[in-house]
Amino acid sequence: MPAHPNKILVIRNDKLGDFMLAWPVFSLLKQQYPDCKLTALVPEYTAPMAEQCEWIDEILIDDKKSSFIKDIVSLSSNIKKHRFDASISLFSETRTSAALWLAGVKTRVGPATKVAQIFLNNALKQRRSRSSKPEYEYNLDLARHYIELNGGDASIQPSPPYLHFDEEQIQKLKSDFYRLNGVAENEKMVIIHPGTGGSAINLSLEQYATLAKDIAARSKVYFVITAGPGELDKAESLSELLENVNHTVYQSTTSIVDFCHFINTCDLFISGSTGPLHIAGALNVNTAAFYPARKSATSLRWETLNEADKRISFSPEMYTGENDMQQINIDQAADAITNKFFL
Repeated sequence: MPAHPNKILVIRNDKLGDFMLAWPVFSLLKQQYPDCKLTALVPEYTAPMAEQCEWIDEILIDDKKSSFIKDIVSLSSNIKKHRFDASISLFSETRTSAALWLAGVKTRVGPATKVAQIFLNNALKQRRSRSSKPEYEYNLDLARHYIELNGGDASIQPSPPYLHFDEEQIQKLKSDFYRLNGVAENEKMVIIHPGTGGSAINLSLEQYATLAKDIAARSKVYFVITAGPGELDKAESLSELLENVNHTVYQSTTSIVDFCHFINTCDLFISGSTGPLHIAGALNVNTAAFYPARKSATSLRWETLNEADKRISFSPEMYTGENDMQQINIDQAADAITNKFFL
């Protein structure tokens, strides 16, 4: 194993939120091996975010094929062209692990789970199903495992912000938004993102409406209800419930990067455990997040990347099924959010 690898492939080819929680790995590896070329294997829809990551040198698109065998052969051929010294699979998947083996990648690190581990030669037992630590820590454990196998000191601790933009550009964007929407300068801007991206269990629109009204009664704030692709109906339905609360609806109609710029302007981002929440975390924006009690989806497992004093989370006391979010006391949540961020 080369002490100073030339090329490392890092695989996190699932959802946007999952990919954002891989950014500490890229930071760690680049600090450990500054001259190494880091490549990220990602699906096409997260590639624009990968382009914003300062530690990623190259992006490899995971273009899945309909046939399982054809898919593995195609991916293997694509990987082989790059002659990677090592691969770190942050997401355990048989197709990618088999493709790495076929491509002849000499050092193949990944979680020791499922069938995929038989194609890895440096698997690490993690037992992620226990959800005993944040997802980004599980990811970092794999990177540190590789560094230690390489004879290196894996004590570097990455820190936020992981994503950042030009401060003057963000301030101008915020000033323009305030001017166009008649927002007073002393009002705090709070984003509520009620969409889920089709995965996260979330608060109901009625709960979000109650939360916004409770916060508005306690603080001088201006709400922005954001909507990604296919989420406008939900945002507008929430807007109708906030008739007497100062707010507007913002639909992301251009690029995910433009949406990141907008998220960066807010004083607080509120949502369930979605991709945009984890973008806010990577930006080190204040976050208030709502998680279910289900073990695989807890606030610990899907903790955001921002500093500890910039985040607060709420969950039901126990898992009772798909409707367990109704257990969350919204008035208490509004009090906690106000006390933490607006007093």
